[in-house]
Amino acid sequence: MKTLSLKLDDNIFNETEDVLVKVKKSRNRYINEAVAFYNKVNKRNLISKKLAKESRLVKNESMAVLAEFESLQDEN
Repeated sequence: MKTLSLKLDDNIFNETEDVLVKVKKSRNRYINEAVAFYNKVNKRNLISKKLAKESRLVKNESMAVLAEFESLQDEN
């Protein structure tokens, strides 16, 4: 486990302290869970952006393939 020093804005720190009392978690556990959650959210956003970019790259080719399939259906 790594040790780090963290500076929080006063209002974020105070709000966090209030929540910690209510959820009965240690500050360390709470921050670890928050960072893990934030990492998940950001990874999903990165994947979504990558998928959108790659979809734009193959859009024209996909439309051409679709048109070809449609023409094959019309022939049958």
